[in-house]
Amino acid sequence: MIIFISGGERSGKSRYAQELALSKTDTPYYLATSKIWDDDFEERVKRHKQERDERWTNIEEQFELAKVLPEHGVVVVDCITLWLTNYFSKYKGDKEAIMKEARAEVAKLFDYQGVLIIITNELGMGLHASTKAGRDFVECQGWINQFIAANATEAYFMVSGIPLKVK
Repeated sequence: MIIFISGGERSGKSRYAQELALSKTDTPYYLATSKIWDDDFEERVKRHKQERDERWTNIEEQFELAKVLPEHGVVVVDCITLWLTNYFSKYKGDKEAIMKEARAEVAKLFDYQGVLIIITNELGMGLHASTKAGRDFVECQGWINQFIAANATEAYFMVSGIPLKVK
């Protein structure tokens, strides 16, 4: 089962995903996908970890998400946007290479025998990116979000902390 949660920054995606996970199991997993880019981001990660108690098992992986999943379980994947950023950096903005590898990795998630709660950002609703790299990233993000959503069992869009069921 794949539950897809999208929304803007600070819309309540992570909180809602964690609540969903805890409603399904007493021992959820939290798969963090981000590289630590700077001190500010490191502080944010620390704060996120402190929000989760001893029931959670933390996993960190920047590229091969399927490889680190437990055999069965309820896993919050936070988040696809930061994960895709890793590929964008690795392939220096080459959209074709990014999408080829990202789609292949995401496709592996569709066979998971547990519950995946996948968080992403909805980037295409705001201002038009002012740089080519920014526009290219928004395109890649939109394409990968569509791919996941099409294969998800359920999909939610977060607005001001309120989940709206889309699928």
